[in-house]
Formats: sequence, C-alpha cells, structure tokens
Amino acid sequence: MDKVTDVTTEDQKVPVKVPDLDILQIMDMIPHRYPMLLIDKVIDIVTGESCTGIKNVTINEPFFAGHFPKRPVMPGVMIVEAMAQTSAVLVMHSLGQSAGDRLVYFMSIEEAKFRRPVVPGDRVEIKVKKVQNRRNVWKFTGEAWVDGQLCAQSIYTAMIVTEN
Repeated sequence: MDKVTDVTTEDQKVPVKVPDLDILQIMDMIPHRYPMLLIDKVIDIVTGESCTGIKNVTINEPFFAGHFPKRPVMPGVMIVEAMAQTSAVLVMHSLGQSAGDRLVYFMSIEEAKFRRPVVPGDRVEIKVKKVQNRRNVWKFTGEAWVDGQLCAQSIYTAMIVTEN
C-alpha cells in the first residue's frame, strides 16, 4: 500500500505518495547486512521528517544464543541500533539522488529508556522522527512499540559523511 508524505510548496503541504521500502531497497540505502541488519521493512515515510521501521523478531537472531538462553530477550542496544538504522534509511531517502556515496554514522545517544522486553515472536514498530538537522548532523527521537506497548525510547544524533 502506498503511503502519503508531505512536500512543502509555498506555505502549502501537498500529499505525495511514497511507497513502503522492502528489504532490498533498505539494503541499497544502508551498508548493514546479516547479522547486523535489524530492520525488515520501512513504512509511513514522511520525507525529511519521520518513518517507521519494522523488525520481525525470531528465535533465530544470533544474540539470543547468549541473551539469555533460558529467557531470550533482545538486547536494548540492538533496539537502539534498529532505531539508528531506521533513521539512516530516513536520511538516505530524504537526500534522494544527492545521497550518492554518503554514510550515516551514529554519533551519540543522549537518552535511552527500556520499558518492556522484546522477545522472539514480537513485531517491533520502530518510529523515528527528525528533531533537527544542522548541515550534516541530524538529531532524532526513536520509539520501539510492540502490540501498542512502548518498549524503548531514545534521543540520539547521527552524522552524514561522504565515503572515501
């Protein structure tokens, strides 16, 4: 299903259809690969503003072998990494053709809170919003939701660099 985004033209918002991104499109935008690619799909894209990443968590995730063998829980740092990857897709999508050979690097995490465990079988919705950007530094808020419950939230910053 196509999603609607807003493109500003002279103090007016005009809806423009933006299709969801599948795993192959995501892999064209960010360099992450298994086992570190932590988003399966990106939906609800509002160019330059926000989007939602989807992560389908399975028992086959490599981190479950040690975290924890008898009670598998997705590590919080992996949830925050999924937020960062979703934000990287938003940045690259927003830059469009000008993205070229750019990469998005995590710079800082100002706040991270974990509210509920994420376990195998969960479908995590990773909602990210751009708070601000100054030149090549973008600041975001991220939230991870499962079945309408907030699991984690974070404020973080990323830098866009040109790959050499």
